[in-house]
Amino acid sequence: MGEPVPEDLMSLIARLRAYAAEAFGVAPRDEVVDDAHLAATALLVHVARVDGILAPAESDRLARLVAGRYADGPEAARALIARATAFDAETRDVASLVELIPHETDGEERARLLAMAWSVAGADGTVDEFEEALVWRLGRLLGFDEAGIARARGEGLAATGPT
Repeated sequence: MGEPVPEDLMSLIARLRAYAAEAFGVAPRDEVVDDAHLAATALLVHVARVDGILAPAESDRLARLVAGRYADGPEAARALIARATAFDAETRDVASLVELIPHETDGEERARLLAMAWSVAGADGTVDEFEEALVWRLGRLLGFDEAGIARARGEGLAATGPT
């Protein structure tokens, strides 16, 4: 069983839900979004923005991946990405986001998230040094060794073509 979420982090989640409800017209529990999905989407948003440029290709890739994995369609994906963007802005670092992903999440799901992160990083045709370092660190935080991170990199970048 996973470790309990610290109380200060829970209050952060509650504040972010209230913020999303007010800012985006999303009722906090009308649209139920798993905290792990919100955290995973926030990780992908963080990867997309780490180099300071959210390229249209990265934004498009992020929307497609979220719609295909964590949301039911494009509208729900946009709402989740908006919530995740606010959540990412309020969170200290990627380690805090990774901590919200349940410890019992299987390795295959974690590998899929890591491959998605590589895919977002490479969506604009290149993986710059900031993206490379961030996604590599994310892989370590998710519990992967060098070979596992490299495997996820290959899978995630296969469709994008960057080096």
